[in-house]
Amino acid sequence: MSLFLTSFIFLVLILFFLYLVLWRINTRKYISSGTVASAYDSWTQDKLLERLWGEHIHLGFYPPNKNIDFREAKVQFVHELVSWSGLDKLPRGSRVLDVGCGIGGSSRILANYYGFNVTGITISPAQVQRAKELTPHECSCNFKVMDALNLKFEDGAFDGVWSVEAGAHMNNKNKFADQMLRTLRPGGYLALADWNSRDLKKYPPTTLEKIILKQLLEQWVHPQFISIKDFSNILINNKNSSGQVIFDNWNYYTNPSWFDSIYEGIRRPNAILSLGPRALVKSVREIPTILLMDWAFKKGLMEFGVYKCRG
Repeated sequence: MSLFLTSFIFLVLILFFLYLVLWRINTRKYISSGTVASAYDSWTQDKLLERLWGEHIHLGFYPPNKNIDFREAKVQFVHELVSWSGLDKLPRGSRVLDVGCGIGGSSRILANYYGFNVTGITISPAQVQRAKELTPHECSCNFKVMDALNLKFEDGAFDGVWSVEAGAHMNNKNKFADQMLRTLRPGGYLALADWNSRDLKKYPPTTLEKIILKQLLEQWVHPQFISIKDFSNILINNKNSSGQVIFDNWNYYTNPSWFDSIYEGIRRPNAILSLGPRALVKSVREIPTILLMDWAFKKGLMEFGVYKCRG
């Protein structure tokens, strides 16, 4: 092996080691709901996530045998979940709660396309501010800073409850489900999607999988993941649920989102470069977690759970 090649490999290994060290130092461990709020405030204020992912901070839905753009897939996801959950059976003017609304992308579709009167809540003040900035005055959406584990609404206040990829940030899954179902009127529709682990009691993780799960928890402020079956049981056994809960795993439809989220930076380099050098560093910093997510979902360690039930 030539001296040049040996030196090059050594340099790459050193840089990779330093990168891993820095990556570990800058973890975003879940400590409390405050750490979730701080993380999303930061992601919103630096505008990097919005520049790359658009108005929807969730995965997309990729129909089989159809080429679809990363951002189009996110819009497609909203329509697919509305249809699958039965939320589209609600008449125009129905009151819908969006739990974990982000910067309001899904809320605006629910309001503009389906005619719902939408209230979006998030624990991040920066997200609420940005959601209001992006929402036209005539759009029937309003946004509030609120903890999903302590909803300040009366029992049965909503005809529909919608939540996408918020539950993974909740340290009490029972209370998360209870608050949503409490505010859902009898006969109303719950539409929910979330990141779940496989059943780790039935299929214990290997040492490698334990390491990967730890990284996925610590990098994006997640207290814990639970299985699709475990969360469906929480919904079934809740006193405000009809007990008729249907669930599915949408890994097949959503998995392309992970690599597409990286490609988006290549397709739209100015979205990053226009924000300055720090934005480039921040975007590169997220790539290992995205790749781990992609691996975990493809291998079945993680599952994309969707749930529907009636109040």
